[in-house]
Amino acid sequence: MKLWSKDNTNVADNIVQFTVGRDREFDMLLAKYDVQGSLAHVAMLHQVGLLSDDEYPVIKQGLEEILKDIESGNFEIDNDSEDIHSQVELMLTQRIGEHGKKIHSGRSRNDQVAVDIKLYLRDALLEIKRGVLQLFSLLQQQSEQYKDVLLPGYTHLQVAMPSSFGLWFGAYAESLVDDMELLHTAYKITNKNPLGSGAGYGSSFPLDRAATTTSLGFGDMHYNSVYAQMSRGKTERFVAVAMSSIAATLARLSMDGCLYMSQNFGFISFPDALTTGSSIMPHKKNPDVLELVRAKCNRIQALPNELALMMVNLPSGYHRDMQLTKEILFPAIEDLKQCLEMVCIMFSEVKVNDQILKDEKYKYIFTVESVNDLVNTGVPFRDAYRQVGNDVAAGAYQYNLQSLRHTHQGSIGNLCTEQVHAAMEKASQGW
Repeated sequence: MKLWSKDNTNVADNIVQFTVGRDREFDMLLAKYDVQGSLAHVAMLHQVGLLSDDEYPVIKQGLEEILKDIESGNFEIDNDSEDIHSQVELMLTQRIGEHGKKIHSGRSRNDQVAVDIKLYLRDALLEIKRGVLQLFSLLQQQSEQYKDVLLPGYTHLQVAMPSSFGLWFGAYAESLVDDMELLHTAYKITNKNPLGSGAGYGSSFPLDRAATTTSLGFGDMHYNSVYAQMSRGKTERFVAVAMSSIAATLARLSMDGCLYMSQNFGFISFPDALTTGSSIMPHKKNPDVLELVRAKCNRIQALPNELALMMVNLPSGYHRDMQLTKEILFPAIEDLKQCLEMVCIMFSEVKVNDQILKDEKYKYIFTVESVNDLVNTGVPFRDAYRQVGNDVAAGAYQYNLQSLRHTHQGSIGNLCTEQVHAAMEKASQGW
């Protein structure tokens, strides 16, 4: 059934197939949200007098039964239905009769799909938030557990200065705080109600948009009916930006993991159960999980550009281009949630090497410590730098590490774990 069908309407099958595309597939993810939106809409229609006291309870019960079917897995979109909106209205009309045809009063598929996507993305963002918080807690735990284990810090992939596993794990924990800030912003933008904007120009019916905003749990509404439609694509893009930020953190952590477990580094290792082997090299332990996380997250970082390019030349009003946001964004949401889960699994089982700096090739890692030691005795910094540099050039440099005196905020000896934790708590409140 097509909601826009009229007498003598006959559209070629190949045109229908092309325009429907993958909508049925992705609309299954929107099914429960479509019914929730319809329940809020018909309650409002009853409130403003567009549904009678006899009609509303029948429609409400019919929609609630469809929702139960969806939640129990006994629901599908027929091949004859264009989308989830058509399927729900068809099923409702088949079950309760002519009353089912009244649920579309005062709305368009434009605002239906907009509200469905808002509700879906809102829940998805909350799921991603939970995954981020789980990884954040793990990284902070590992940071504290291994805060006294040193490892080389690198710049330009050259041995640079002493770092620690505490700093390394803690860096990615704090990166997730900034990611959470962006995620929260995306959530606030997503949490606005477009329902009641119709095709983008409102309605002559006395709709109460504040009522549907409250019943659907939105924080606010998109007030201007034209902008409510313009928020399509823009909302998805904000979500994609937040997702891409998290993905960048995961991709970089995964790259570090791949690098650090290689034999040339040997900083960390993973249990055999979390690695894979080679078909011809029996000694291999490959970090396939981290490599796939890196690849998936690099793809996710392309999402904002893909969505931006899709909308770059669109004027105001609704356009069918917006249909494609679902197939761009929805699979990526599942990928990101899975990547968060996999990174948690990997780094909960990581083993760190606590003997790294005994290797002779890392002796120059302490040249800055040597310079600072001279400065502490009164030698000007530039003279101390030249003296240590000359020792390195002559092959005479030696450093007997007793202890590192790094005490400032964010250094090896002062990780500020509690402050970072407080920042994450602040970023994750108010959702």
